[in-house]
Amino acid sequence: MAALRRGSAVALAALVAAAMWAGMASAAVYEVGDKLGWTIMGSPDYGAWAASKKFSLGDTLVFTYNKQFHNVIAVSKADYKNCNVTKPTATWATGKDSVVLNTTGHHYFLCGFPGHCAIGQKVDVRVLSSAAPSTAPAMAPAPGAAGGGSAGRAGAAPSPHPNAAPAVSSSFAVTVAASVLSVAAAGLNLL
Repeated sequence: MAALRRGSAVALAALVAAAMWAGMASAAVYEVGDKLGWTIMGSPDYGAWAASKKFSLGDTLVFTYNKQFHNVIAVSKADYKNCNVTKPTATWATGKDSVVLNTTGHHYFLCGFPGHCAIGQKVDVRVLSSAAPSTAPAMAPAPGAAGGGSAGRAGAAPSPHPNAAPAVSSSFAVTVAASVLSVAAAGLNLL
């Protein structure tokens, strides 16, 4: 009887661990502009970049740029359309900024350096309401250098994420969960 209770406890713990692991697997990490990063060099098309992705709640945007020449500002839709940098809802300036998309709808980002937004250094990221797994690079970049980022968050601005977790494939999470459950079910006598 004690072995049965121990086995049930192990199986329950394994189920909880698998559910937590699967939840982590659904978040993706996106490098804004892919290999070009956040820049005006090479004339990146951030509108096309964003349109080619399916962003979900919990995904992370990573803005990589030279902090001497660029920054990242979250703004309203009207300020995005007009390239107005005077009323940001959040500002980042480390050169390696991670931003977690924690609300659905549109998130508007632009570079606050003079003239950059007007020549296209801005991106409108639309977060879908579904939490379906996203596809993205498999590894989160290292966190940005300390200092330089600023914190004016208000309203629905995304939050910075200093240690974005790497995206993990769902099939890997399912394999791990199945393995843990198999060991728990078969290993009642191993405890």
